Amino acid sequence: MLQKQAGVAAWLFSAIVMILGAVNAEDPYRFFNWNVTYGNIYPLGVRQQGILINGQFPGPEIYSVTNDNLIINVHNSLPEPFLLSWNGLQQRRNSYQDGVYGTTCPIPPGKNFTYTLQVKDQIGSFFYFPSLAFHKAAGGFGAIKILSRPRIPVPFPEPAGDYSLLIGDWYKTNHTKLKTILDRGHRLPFPDAILINGRGANATSFTFEQGKTYRLRISNVGLQNSLNFRIQGHKMQLVEVEGTHTMQTTFSELDIHVGQSYSVLVTANQPAQDYFVAVSTRFTRRVLTTTATLHYSNSKRPVSGEIPGGPTTQIAWSLNQARAIRTNLTASGPRPNPQGSYHYGLINISRTIKLESSAAQVDGKQRYAVNSVSFVPADTPLKIADYFKIGGVFRVGSISDNPTGKKMYLDTSVMGADYRAFVEIVFQNHENIVQSWHIDGYSFWVVGMDGGVWTPSSRNQYNLRDAVSRCTTQVYPKSWTAIYMALDNVGMWNVRSEFWARQYLGQQFYLRVYTPVESIRDEFPIPKNALLCGRAAGKQTRPL
Repeated sequence: MLQKQAGVAAWLFSAIVMILGAVNAEDPYRFFNWNVTYGNIYPLGVRQQGILINGQFPGPEIYSVTNDNLIINVHNSLPEPFLLSWNGLQQRRNSYQDGVYGTTCPIPPGKNFTYTLQVKDQIGSFFYFPSLAFHKAAGGFGAIKILSRPRIPVPFPEPAGDYSLLIGDWYKTNHTKLKTILDRGHRLPFPDAILINGRGANATSFTFEQGKTYRLRISNVGLQNSLNFRIQGHKMQLVEVEGTHTMQTTFSELDIHVGQSYSVLVTANQPAQDYFVAVSTRFTRRVLTTTATLHYSNSKRPVSGEIPGGPTTQIAWSLNQARAIRTNLTASGPRPNPQGSYHYGLINISRTIKLESSAAQVDGKQRYAVNSVSFVPADTPLKIADYFKIGGVFRVGSISDNPTGKKMYLDTSVMGADYRAFVEIVFQNHENIVQSWHIDGYSFWVVGMDGGVWTPSSRNQYNLRDAVSRCTTQVYPKSWTAIYMALDNVGMWNVRSEFWARQYLGQQFYLRVYTPVESIRDEFPIPKNALLCGRAAGKQTRPL
């Protein structure tokens, strides 16, 4: 017992040292101590091996406030390396904490690593997930909630309650078998079901009091399917998307693509009974549907009637809804100034990057690529190699700014970019599926999307006033999506498909946002506790 107490005391001391050395002491901090294990879970009524955090599936919710420092000590009790990534947290000046293999060495079995994160100038709804070895298919994910500071006004009355909903497609098959399918060069089968907060149909409920309004934070943490969310007999008022307060548009149903997060307000203004919460797949021949229960505290009748139907394959419907989601320019963001004070539409574009996805066989195995390059991990995390100036790990410029038309090939693709550039990125989709793209370290403005092939004249239809700012965007079949992004965050940042089999099989690359000025003003130094592996093994970080 004394040994255990001494260990906890030592961890607290080291964590406090890191805080004092790495973050602003004026900002509050929150400690988390997590143990990652395998355990039995039964989301679909059959026993599966799941990834638990402190015995929980899904993992614990991270509750925080703008500018909080999050000190998360992760003990890896799995028999293989492990990493957690933080979908939507911008890791300002600190890509070492991003938790993907391109920036961070994995936590070895039986070891621990303490993430030092600051939710700098952020609000909103996000999630974390395991980024290695197809672990995401086994769990290990959880919600992240960043509230506004008390003195910053929020553009709606404080809700009576605040629920996080993690929705996603799910397989009964063990994640190691799914990984083997991919490693052998095959595609994954269709998922078995959809989960809501780690549970199957009719297994989750949310209690509302009649007449009160509640906030639901909904994140699609699944592997590949866009999902439609709706509540029987109730409307939803959209108020926030991945850290941006939106115009408060009312929807009966909402499409949420893989990796995306939305906040809606729902008022318990119907007769006192229970109602279906329904989630179903979009753009699939076979439609999977699951339900939870919205329970009125004074309910006089259990849930009844038909499960509310939603859209299925209608692309135009979804496209029109996406275009209707806009930034609330009169609302404060994480700071006490209106979100619209940054006039992105008046800034000159310094560079246009066009990214084209593709699927093909390479050496007889299924692979996916961006601009013909299918990413393969290096033997050393790219950011670590960059810091120690280890040559031969990667080459800046190993992926082109534009589609090349070349046959797909394998490489450790890294695109160089200048700090403080203002870029236009076009995602071009020639395939018959809806895609979902995420960029770590940033929020970007989704200025346009439409069918067909993007051309410079497509800029005529851009929204240059109140486009929504977010970190994950969809691209519809045979369509394009254009974004604007201010490269104001130095580091090595993962650009990836959120379709996890595609990401695993190469549909990703790293954007190296670089400045030659080695200043803490632009980028934090390597963490003192950074794990070192590959060709960086045996090297020294900064002295403790």
